[in-house]
Amino acid sequence: MAGQCWPSDTELNEMREIVTKMANVNKEEVRVVVSPYRICPLGAHIDHQGGTVSAMTINKGILLGFSPSSRGEVVIRSGQFQGEVNFRVDEIQQPRQTTKTKNENSAKDSSELQEQCDWGRYARGAVHALQSRGNNISKGIIGYICGSEGLDSSGLSSSAAVGVAYLLALEHANNLAISPTENIEYDRLIENEYLGLKNGIMDQSAILLSSHGRLMCMNCKTKAYKLIHLPKEQEYLESEQPKATKILLALSGLKQALTNNPGYNKRVAECREAARILLEASGDYKAEPILSNVEPEVYEAYKCKLEPDLAKRAEHYFSENTRVMKGIEAWAMGKLKDFGMLIAASGWSSIQNYECGSEPLIQLYEILLRAPGVLGARFSGAGFRGCCIAFVEAHLATEAASFVRTEYLRLQPELASQLSEDTAVLICESGDCARVI
Repeated sequence: MAGQCWPSDTELNEMREIVTKMANVNKEEVRVVVSPYRICPLGAHIDHQGGTVSAMTINKGILLGFSPSSRGEVVIRSGQFQGEVNFRVDEIQQPRQTTKTKNENSAKDSSELQEQCDWGRYARGAVHALQSRGNNISKGIIGYICGSEGLDSSGLSSSAAVGVAYLLALEHANNLAISPTENIEYDRLIENEYLGLKNGIMDQSAILLSSHGRLMCMNCKTKAYKLIHLPKEQEYLESEQPKATKILLALSGLKQALTNNPGYNKRVAECREAARILLEASGDYKAEPILSNVEPEVYEAYKCKLEPDLAKRAEHYFSENTRVMKGIEAWAMGKLKDFGMLIAASGWSSIQNYECGSEPLIQLYEILLRAPGVLGARFSGAGFRGCCIAFVEAHLATEAASFVRTEYLRLQPELASQLSEDTAVLICESGDCARVI
């Protein structure tokens, strides 16, 4: 259960053997994309507003073994899903139609549901993103994709990890030299343009830019980023600060969102509406209505004009942006207890101001905050399903994991019983960026 090197030689060999049989090639010709999952310690729900976020990858994620196909076919099998994805790169990939209302779609519920459940849509989206920006894609890939065991729908941005994996594989197969920052944009095209999701760029940025042991910080408005080191042990300013931490992933067992909340896109719209009201109140009718375009003093002067729900969304944005700035400073100085307190405050604001979360995830968050050695915790994602993450003092990680398993089983016996004891609470370490091996 302790953090281990990922991927292991065994995992890589298994991927290569599967693809060798699928593509009828030599094992040495098979490459493997390592695309890690990400966590966001601070910066929850503000990337789509141009806020500053912090993130890092963990030593778990997506593996995509592949061999180039000179015939232009894309053939993908999955370790998690049934069936086989099969299409050609010269086929035109049309973006999903996402603007219709529920009533307009009612006559086609069955067929559209089947289409939405097509796990190959990210592979098609990757081809669309690359070709829509003028890249010559003549070779396809024959591949096998799988994620770390037990982490499906866990709120660790597996969708972005999958999109990045397909991009890197297709680029490698077609000898395209694409920078990480370009791939951030390509993955945004997959999710925003092809799939119609209104998310920001934090997820793919973390996956493509992270480095082991460092905190990646990005201004999502300017795209400027930096990697923050922890200080060397002899540079710590406070002796009582923990010198080593691990990352806990506490799974809820929720695979589907148990909430009546209208969802992610509605929250984005509420943030934009709050920004519009604040900007217009200050006399600015030209700036894009996102909260990063609202100066803090403008927010303070005119926040009284926001109705309660919009006021909460704006308060979350501005307080979370402040927490990120304080968190960057705390991390750089090795003040991990302060860093953890900020993470816990972020979790509280996500519940109270951004109003996301479900009862099991809120309970899990509260359990983690009581666990031995835990410095801070919050949802990974919106808290409607998936997991919570926590930073824990390394020497207490095993004890904390046992405490969380026991307490969650007591409060949510049905959900907890669906989890494997080995994967219900995972002890992880920070990881590296996505890459081809």
